[in-house]
Amino acid sequence: MTSTTDPQEGSFRLSMLVNDTRYRSYTFQFIALILLIALMSYLVANLMANLEAAGLNISFGFLQQASGYDINQSLLEYDSRSSHLRAAVVGIINTILVAFLACITATIIGVIAGVLRLSKNWLVAKLMAVYVEAFRNVPVLIWILIIYTVLTAVLPAPSAFRGEEPTSSMLFGAFAFTNRGIYIPAPVFGPGGLAVVVTFLASLAAIFMWRRHAVKQLYAHGKVLPVTWPTVALFFVPTLLVFFVLGSPISLDLPALQGFNFQGGIQIGAPLIALWLALSIYTGAFIAENVRAGIQAISKGQTEAAASLGLRPRRVMNLVVLPQALRVIIPPLISQYLNITKNSSLAIAVGYADVTATLGGITLNQTGRAIECVLLLMLFYLTISLLISAVMNVYNKSVSLKER
Repeated sequence: MTSTTDPQEGSFRLSMLVNDTRYRSYTFQFIALILLIALMSYLVANLMANLEAAGLNISFGFLQQASGYDINQSLLEYDSRSSHLRAAVVGIINTILVAFLACITATIIGVIAGVLRLSKNWLVAKLMAVYVEAFRNVPVLIWILIIYTVLTAVLPAPSAFRGEEPTSSMLFGAFAFTNRGIYIPAPVFGPGGLAVVVTFLASLAAIFMWRRHAVKQLYAHGKVLPVTWPTVALFFVPTLLVFFVLGSPISLDLPALQGFNFQGGIQIGAPLIALWLALSIYTGAFIAENVRAGIQAISKGQTEAAASLGLRPRRVMNLVVLPQALRVIIPPLISQYLNITKNSSLAIAVGYADVTATLGGITLNQTGRAIECVLLLMLFYLTISLLISAVMNVYNKSVSLKER
């Protein structure tokens, strides 16, 4: 008896790229990739042809030219003779500074507001609800302008401090609040100052390790270790001990009124304060809703079980509810951090020299290199966004459920 034989099993034919479900998706993805590359190549070639026809070319040599403009607040040494590249770096640092400060402050505000919105106290819960609805439904640019206007209109000019005793016109004789910004003491490091800083950083690491050890002991053995007083002791005692043993190697440079402005100390400009506060309060309202949603996602049985063990409400929230709620809170929190970074580009509205104001504003207008400046801006925001996402995703993975 004869029988027809099928093609040898495992043999590959080109028709399988379309007919076989094992390869069909890869085939279509490869075709889509080729079409995308062809489209991008066409657009780039068309751009280069148009630039050549207009007598233009893409060049980044303008970054080495003198900028010719001043920046009101800079963490780096900078003047009008510095290059456009240095101006761009100053703008990048200013952007990272305000984004970092706003992320920290918005997180603190958002967590507090989100927890208090679920408070059993009717007045507190309603006040937090009013805060959330009021701030998240008004554009952040409006809040930036409002806060900046209040700072410049309410606070006195530096000249108002003239003729008054420093102790009566300044807070503790060291802090000056003016319509130009806030002046605070600046640390001056002498020999041994670095050792004090290292000791302080080591104390922060010890606090983190101790609190983590206390949590592990509680979860593993039910042993409640003290946290508050060891935290306070580690924060102050080692640093102060090293500070006095080395003969006070760190002093303070206090701001003093000289001429028409304050000299010495550190100036935190009004534009930075306005942008920082506006981004923090505005984004904090969104984070508060994320926190509230994360807490409500936790079963009430978890809270009741913790309370039945005799845990106080504060410990129930810190040890039981919030650690589980983080799995719901972190993913949208990443988006809020990205929004803070991108919304910082509104700094130009109050004259804060971020990267959009320097590279994408003054430098672009002076050099006429619009394509190059926009490409660099896109590269910066893409890079910083990917870095924030990568770091937060690592943290998100650490708090996610570990399946066996």
